[in-house]
Amino acid sequence: MLTVDEAFAKFKGRLEITDSEADDASARHKRIRQVVGDAIDVDHHFLTGSYARHTKTKPLKDVDIFVVLGEDAKAWRDDPPLSVLKEIKQILDEEFGSHRVEIARRSARVDFGVSIVDDVSDKIVSFDVVPAFEEDNHFVIPDRILGDWMASDPRIHAAEATAANKAFDLKWKPVVKMIKKWNDHNGKPVKPSFLIEVMALKLIVGPWTGSYPYELKGFFATASEAVSDVWPDPAGLGEPVSDRLDNDSALMATAKTALRSAEQACTEALRLAAAGRSGNALAAWQNLFGPLFAKS
Repeated sequence: MLTVDEAFAKFKGRLEITDSEADDASARHKRIRQVVGDAIDVDHHFLTGSYARHTKTKPLKDVDIFVVLGEDAKAWRDDPPLSVLKEIKQILDEEFGSHRVEIARRSARVDFGVSIVDDVSDKIVSFDVVPAFEEDNHFVIPDRILGDWMASDPRIHAAEATAANKAFDLKWKPVVKMIKKWNDHNGKPVKPSFLIEVMALKLIVGPWTGSYPYELKGFFATASEAVSDVWPDPAGLGEPVSDRLDNDSALMATAKTALRSAEQACTEALRLAAAGRSGNALAAWQNLFGPLFAKS
């Protein structure tokens, strides 16, 4: 049986992107770029979001690709966001099938039909294809909920995450991935998952204590109250990252309750470990995070 520290070290490793996953992401990225580029003018493209920031949890779903459109596609900039997303969906439908493509809030999502067993797969489950235009040293992307184009700059998000990780003895990103895995395993009470990362920029700061369990407990305890704050886009461009919870009191109540329950679960797991009941402690941690947290 593993010790708690050994189990968390193994958990950290199992959340890291493997060479096989990276190769699959690269191949699918190139395929999507070719499909879209054959249909419309693409200036450039890049993987972005939590995958590019190394804060993505497993299994790898909704990997973001920004497709920055070129001059010949400029007319789309004046179209409603939903209209543009439908155009991107139609392009992807022809390659992947309409049953594999759906319109999300700011993207067309391609599902590759990958099987997942116990949160494990060596393939990318889905890609979010985000059409974008470059303007004034940042990007604008469609937001079908707002019904307008939204300013965004994922390069700033990446820089913020890198700085936070460096200031936290390179443990910030692993802790964030663990929290995201909790969120995913428990029905995603915190929406969107990027909100966890944005909150962590303020709530998980150095120095690193040397303990994943205590850092996680501390985050959940603080976040259960802080989640009700308005959390702006770190790039200072788009809508608040917390807008979905801010505008839905039921979703906010669910998020606060889940975060409080997670803090209580951490407290109980720590108590079990302190009492020498390591097996029970490991079971409690696995219950919190799911099958990727191994007990042996």
